[in-house]
Amino acid sequence: MHLAARMADIAPFHVMDLMARAKALEAQGRDIVHMEVGEPDFPTPAPVIAAAQRFIGGGEVFYTNALGLPALREAIARYYADRYGVAVAAERVVVTTGASAALLLALGVLIDPGDELLLADPGYPCNRHFVRLFEGRAKAIAVDAASGYQPTPEQVAAHWTARTRALLLASPSNPTGTLLDLPRLAALRQAVRQRGGTLLVDEIYHGLTYGVEAATALALGDDTFVINSFSKYFGMTGWRLGWMVVPPAYVRDIEKLAQNLYISPPAPAQHAALAAFLPETIALLEARRAEFRARRDLLLAGLSGLGFEIAAEPQGAFYIYAGLGSLADDSYRFALDLIDNAGVAATPGLDFGSNAPQRHMRFAYTVTQEKLAEGIRRIERFIAEQGKEKAWRGTV
Repeated sequence: MHLAARMADIAPFHVMDLMARAKALEAQGRDIVHMEVGEPDFPTPAPVIAAAQRFIGGGEVFYTNALGLPALREAIARYYADRYGVAVAAERVVVTTGASAALLLALGVLIDPGDELLLADPGYPCNRHFVRLFEGRAKAIAVDAASGYQPTPEQVAAHWTARTRALLLASPSNPTGTLLDLPRLAALRQAVRQRGGTLLVDEIYHGLTYGVEAATALALGDDTFVINSFSKYFGMTGWRLGWMVVPPAYVRDIEKLAQNLYISPPAPAQHAALAAFLPETIALLEARRAEFRARRDLLLAGLSGLGFEIAAEPQGAFYIYAGLGSLADDSYRFALDLIDNAGVAATPGLDFGSNAPQRHMRFAYTVTQEKLAEGIRRIERFIAEQGKEKAWRGTV
């Protein structure tokens, strides 16, 4: 069997392995508290479902334009005007098959073999694998709590080489939930522009921020690729729909690539998404945002009380990136023991890069407050039992 050499550099998504382990235990009758997956537990908003049903009921489910339905592109452009006060031409909006497809399109028009893309470590694992798929090199910038787990202009300058083509940011970020405000975005954009590079910004968790509104990089100009999604704030994960706002000069090339890769985004999902911007839908989503904030506060207090170290309080998304402190020195082993012995699934830092992954865990607050409280109780018992075992081993 021949296997492409690139596959040796593409690691498995460990959280999916943990999910499979959790499902296997549930099949055996075990109750598992899920804090491992980045998927909201809320159902798709009713107006979105109704819009999809009306469209499918008509029977005319055909290909759309490769860049998406004109009406949806215009609705997204209006959303930027209404929510951020930023004017975005609908012609620059590209509707995609999930946010992942948006990033693949952007990398497809930017990265040649051997080119580098800078990104934060820790960060979303698939991003570096996407770069490898295009025979590029993902170059990690080790970030920590001092900068809110976000790169600084000084780090960009230190890591930039003659082969560097772009910087990818995420605000709010996965796994840390931290944000970049507009001045920091502007400083990073300037650092990239000075070096003739391109800035890409992942904004897929916009809308899910707590006590602060996220700033969009689109407020700074039209030379940045900005990626968003209907999965997180809009609660449409299984619909596989995202979008990207593209610098004008790249629109035609992005269109050509989309035509070749997947012809067009799914028509039912696009017609459904037209209802995502209705006032009644936004009101529902804002109520859900308040619930996510309550969940964050509950889990933040619970984990801190158990000895986990939260170096930077998350302001957005639905994750807490927690240091293990003195609790353990191997997050992967800890995650396996936690699911087997406590019935709590959480993600080890191994998925998010090479910046001290063994010292960190990601906990997702995508389940109810009642389940989160039960999860905290289970973790507390697990830690107590571990402590007893360590004490016993110490006397042998």
